[in-house]
Amino acid sequence: MVNTQRLYLPNIEFAYETSFHAQVTEVHEQTVALDRTLFYPLGGGQAWDTGALNGPNGDLRVTEVNGKDTILHAVGENHQLEVGDEVSGIIDWQRRYSHMRMHTAQHLVSGVVYEMFDGARTVGNQINSHQSRIDFNPISFDEEMLHLLTLRVNSLIDEAHPLFDEEMSKQQVNAIMPEERTNMSLLPSSVKTLRVVTIGEMLDLCPCAGTHVSNLNELGHISIIGKKSKGKGTQRLTYELGTPNSIRSPRTRQI
Repeated sequence: MVNTQRLYLPNIEFAYETSFHAQVTEVHEQTVALDRTLFYPLGGGQAWDTGALNGPNGDLRVTEVNGKDTILHAVGENHQLEVGDEVSGIIDWQRRYSHMRMHTAQHLVSGVVYEMFDGARTVGNQINSHQSRIDFNPISFDEEMLHLLTLRVNSLIDEAHPLFDEEMSKQQVNAIMPEERTNMSLLPSSVKTLRVVTIGEMLDLCPCAGTHVSNLNELGHISIIGKKSKGKGTQRLTYELGTPNSIRSPRTRQI
């Protein structure tokens, strides 16, 4: 079993890559593993990328991607790929970019809620293309709170803060942010080094292996379209994003 190299991870800019080459390392009835990939697998609340692989027998649609160390790409039956085959891949950019915008918005909203409402924590999230959701605890939002939250988040988006990522140790993260804000307790003790995503001058700092945009001006204004109680002091907010002030194009080179 060969660990798959995640090509979208070196830094935020690599999330804008869309094409890559790879070698098949495992073959199953409906899935294949590659030595390297740009496809984001389901994880961290973020949905997977879709797209296509082109191999010796033509194009194959990638409909689902899963895995932690070895990433499996669902390509359907009769794919006819074999271990050692060379393939090229391309991701569905519109789906990827929607996830990048939504995931960045989740970080921003989570940071603002924590600062505005007595340290309410993010305890769950689900990132999708058209709308996404975040679970907070402990909190009970009323309409005025949601109005103030929306105004603050959209103001920060208009200020066009950049995003950065870097590797940090748990100790370094804990020296900057309280553990309950970064959910450090949820990480396995075996994890020593973290990929950390920061918005602006510490508007939010969060260990995360997801894909994100490079600037808040790519988000568009947020609209909170739903609020639901999940019990025991937890409330779920559902949101969507409007038209962004700036739209970045994908990189078209093959890596």
